[in-house]
Amino acid sequence: MHTFTVVERDVTRAWVAACNKLDRKDNPERTGLHTVVRIADPTSDDPVFRAELDRLRTARRFEPTETIASTLFPAALAARCTGPVELAERYRRMYPVLKRYPGNRHGTYFGRLVSYPAASEAGVDQLGTVIKRLRSQAAGTRMTAAYEIDIAEAAEDTEESSSGLLVHAAGQDNGYRGFPCLSHISFQLDRNGRVHAAALYRSHYMFERAYGNYLGLGRLLAYIAHQAGLDRGNLTVMAGHARLDGPITQLRPLLTGTSRLAA
Repeated sequence: MHTFTVVERDVTRAWVAACNKLDRKDNPERTGLHTVVRIADPTSDDPVFRAELDRLRTARRFEPTETIASTLFPAALAARCTGPVELAERYRRMYPVLKRYPGNRHGTYFGRLVSYPAASEAGVDQLGTVIKRLRSQAAGTRMTAAYEIDIAEAAEDTEESSSGLLVHAAGQDNGYRGFPCLSHISFQLDRNGRVHAAALYRSHYMFERAYGNYLGLGRLLAYIAHQAGLDRGNLTVMAGHARLDGPITQLRPLLTGTSRLAA
């Protein structure tokens, strides 16, 4: 089994390191199992590098990385809202229209966070719940752990509680491929007042999705931390199955830093 752990300071360095771990002579399929990518500052990346990557993506008819990131966190919409309540309400009103776009038939990741499938017509606003719980923890309120499966409170107290956002809907998401590849996101508050996030993907396509996903997850983490009055910590992304897809010949110069991409 080919696996690896990458620890880097920003999105660009982490993505490059992960791709290079997959692009090895002893790994002809360019795949890995149970891979881990840890990013110290997931809100930072190299804009020049991203522009070059997007140039190659556009030539292959893929969406820009910014579009991928917005499915996890709509930063432009959030900037126009007063807080998470308004953000969730406005996104839920937009959601039926967003689902009409190609590729969104089953919804979007952020849609699952603010309108998780439930008995109520509006769904469950997991985003608001996580922010409230983190605020309570930071204020020293007696809190128990919150698990991502049913967003329920457990029976034992912990000094460093966690909260989670569930994406996968049991009994509804039955496809072997496609949405949602992201299963859930967990948030942990450490003793220094920093919120860390861990995201679990059943599969991760490095060229098609990973760079944009890292950006979106980092922005989501930063937003949650800010709204809870806390500092943003690290992002850890785990993939059950990772694959370096895409035009590897054109990608290698960018991964090695030897030249610009030739789209």
